[in-house]
Amino acid sequence: MPLIESVARPSTDPAIERVQWAMSGLAVELPSWGFVNTGTRFGVFPQAGVPRTAFEKVDDAATVNRYTGITGSVALHIPWDRVDDWQAFAAYAAERGLRIGGINSNTFQDQDYMLGSLCHPSPAVRAKAVRAIVECCEIAAATGSKVVKVWLGDGTNYPGQDDLRWRRHRLVEGLREIYPHLPADVRMFLEYKLYEPALYSTDVQDWGQSLSVCRAVGERATVCVDTGHHAMGVNIEQIVAILLAEGRLGGFDLNDKKYGDDDLMVGSIDPYQLFRIAHELVSAMRDDADAVAQRCANDVVYMLDQCHNIEPKIPALIRSVMNLQEAMAKALLVDREALLAAQATGDVLEANRLVADAYATDVRPLLAELRTARGLPADPYRAYLESGEAEARAAARAGGKAAGWG
Repeated sequence: MPLIESVARPSTDPAIERVQWAMSGLAVELPSWGFVNTGTRFGVFPQAGVPRTAFEKVDDAATVNRYTGITGSVALHIPWDRVDDWQAFAAYAAERGLRIGGINSNTFQDQDYMLGSLCHPSPAVRAKAVRAIVECCEIAAATGSKVVKVWLGDGTNYPGQDDLRWRRHRLVEGLREIYPHLPADVRMFLEYKLYEPALYSTDVQDWGQSLSVCRAVGERATVCVDTGHHAMGVNIEQIVAILLAEGRLGGFDLNDKKYGDDDLMVGSIDPYQLFRIAHELVSAMRDDADAVAQRCANDVVYMLDQCHNIEPKIPALIRSVMNLQEAMAKALLVDREALLAAQATGDVLEANRLVADAYATDVRPLLAELRTARGLPADPYRAYLESGEAEARAAARAGGKAAGWG
């Protein structure tokens, strides 16, 4: 018997209508690196059946989409996913019902980047980093991608190691050089991170630094929020609200954390935080009085970014998709009109109750029913586990070199 059973109810049920977007409007992007062997700085843990090529990563992404119905794009990481013919690669993805999502630049693994990339003291190293990200712009043009994402490991480990102000100047100068290479309909996402690998100063440390750099670079430069890249206890939903109000929230790298940048499954540690973030996004989508935030919220890219160090790859991604859908569905159940009225009259307890009650709602039967109506498994996670596909994939991929970090 399935864990989640569909409940018969009229098609006009208001709850069904309100959570519909979580099934038919929400689009989730999968990370190509989420399917490969990963680990920690102490070691990488191999698993059976992981992809060996970028094409097999696409095959796995198509499998997740077949079970969830809302993961129609796959993000790439360059140079990890470099292929000889990008147009042929995009066509291969399209044949499997996918499009190429964000092109993620990697300027943190090459030995030349030990002291930074775009912020490096050496003009030659900075030029190399610019070329690497320009290549991502060219790949975006060839594949039809709409996003080039920049995350930098740049920073310093010791006081006095470099001039912090001039590192900022170099960063802005480098991104300004890259910006004209973006195809006309492509956005640049600038991600931030509190710490790591730099331990004293990080050149794009928080949302404010990312926002200020984006403003200095151009209108199509926007902020990417990785939910694991903040200090303990940071109010991420407030950051989301501010970036929406500014019209500069580009997208998310979605995962969860307990202590550091853990890259755990979405909603696996603090599902209430995920719901609170979803509430800010849904509120902006509904807010006709704030055109900037509304437009921004409707253009947000939801990408999963989790490492799967010990858990099987495909079912873990399916779980993350389902967790995100549940958070969005609960946010859609918040009675916005009643909430605004409570806020306007200063009724603190009622306002909090309306939000808390929506979070406490079990939306799984509603989502199961909507999946069934679309011809999808009511419980994609269980359906995949029972399909035998994992075992068949492991047998088919025996031999060869499994893909991993780097």
